[in-house]
Amino acid sequence: MTEPRVVVVGAGIAGLVSALQLAHQGLPVTLVEAAGGPGGKVRQLVVGGVPVDSGPTVFTMRWVFDQIFESVGTQLETELRIAPLAVLARHVWDDGSQLDLFADRQQSIDAIAQLAGSAEAQRFNHFCDTARKVYDTLEGPFIRSPSPTMGQMMSGLGPRGLGVLASIGPLRSLWDSLGQHFKDQRLRQLFARYATYCGSSPWQAPATLMLIAQVEMAGVWSVQGGMHALAQCLARLAARAGVVFRYNTPCEGIALSHGRVSGVRLAQGEVLAAERVVFNGDIAALRAGLLGQSLIPAVPRKAAPRSLSAVTWSMRAHVRGLALDRHNVFFRADYASEFDDIFKHGRLPRQPTVYVCAQDRGTGPSPDGPERLLCLVNAPAAGDRDTLSEQALAQCEEASFSLLRRCGLTLQMESDSCLRTTPSDFHRLFPATGGALYGQATHGWMAAFSRPNAQSPIPGLVLAGGSVHPGPGVPMAAMSGQLAAAAVMASLPSTSRSRRMATSGGTSTR
Repeated sequence: MTEPRVVVVGAGIAGLVSALQLAHQGLPVTLVEAAGGPGGKVRQLVVGGVPVDSGPTVFTMRWVFDQIFESVGTQLETELRIAPLAVLARHVWDDGSQLDLFADRQQSIDAIAQLAGSAEAQRFNHFCDTARKVYDTLEGPFIRSPSPTMGQMMSGLGPRGLGVLASIGPLRSLWDSLGQHFKDQRLRQLFARYATYCGSSPWQAPATLMLIAQVEMAGVWSVQGGMHALAQCLARLAARAGVVFRYNTPCEGIALSHGRVSGVRLAQGEVLAAERVVFNGDIAALRAGLLGQSLIPAVPRKAAPRSLSAVTWSMRAHVRGLALDRHNVFFRADYASEFDDIFKHGRLPRQPTVYVCAQDRGTGPSPDGPERLLCLVNAPAAGDRDTLSEQALAQCEEASFSLLRRCGLTLQMESDSCLRTTPSDFHRLFPATGGALYGQATHGWMAAFSRPNAQSPIPGLVLAGGSVHPGPGVPMAAMSGQLAAAAVMASLPSTSRSRRMATSGGTSTR
């Protein structure tokens, strides 16, 4: 039997994309995964006999997936059923106020005018323009770049791009910058929440993260079958392209010979020989030496602050009172205390913000009977410490669900219809992370440049996933998988690379 030339470790989104694209270009690829199926953090839990999406729930930046699917000779909508959401998210405050943001900007402007007045609606319109300029400015020289540096990015921005960044004050925090846009603290709070998409505090994240607002305003879609259907689809396409999947197969180490990758050691003692290994896991595992002491130099020696973890409740429940949309966020007035608790004190928030994904809503009539819900609150990545007691978790749960009740939402659960996941659970799933779900926190202007790139210093070892460039989130992880595949192809001898690209058609880059 021919030994695999490329082994991909981890069937998260980045690993699936890299395996798919490499196999499509003719390379023999084996993918090993400790879990029983694909997805990584994009996972489902079965609650009361029904699968509930219990990881990322928001599908954005569909152009990334259009590009990936086109690169392997198919179309996104040929393989998946997706539908645009008219309401991006429903936001509710404990003072009784409520605001929907819409895919249609004018509808959002009208809704904000009703909530906070016409002047604030005009400020929102200006903010949308600014967020779009920031996104357009950074997409090429940073987001799409395989190995961005500060110097390269600055030279790539040009005078116009540098002017855009200067206008927002890139050295400011996101929270401070939003104070220049909004007078109503509820709107400042709403858009500051986008820092948590990178697992960060709005008081420490850079102002440039306002570009995430543009990402959502450019479109949010629902995926039939949930986000996990995306992972299953990528796995299906990869298998069709020839990738050999080995689930329930933990990787115990990555072997080196004469300073370069030679294979992967599996937990059962088997060794898969490989000339290239794509590691789709958190770089914290490499830094901790979990895959071998010789792999430690593959990542920066100094560990950046961990990103947010979470406490989640995957459930089936009868929904009473407040009407939910698909994506719902429940706020308290004192927003700063949540991040002080998490990042300053390392404890569960006493006044958490609560996100609720109502997975049976948003694309049709409201369901009858129990619904599939994911409730999530931010938490410190302390899953490897003895600081998150059962009492503290119970208090966090009570604070979270009492906020929902104060906002008019009552959830009636049947017995055995709720599964809780804590930072300790996430730490067990993703070793060495403490349960951090987004790699390192994006705190400070330079944080984004401290993530390693796909090409590691160890010959033959390529990195992928949300803890490396371009960062966390499903579309960013997918882009990381593309960059990893490109790094593998670039490392091959030129004759081999040319021959394979000629037979497979190469990778679309538009």
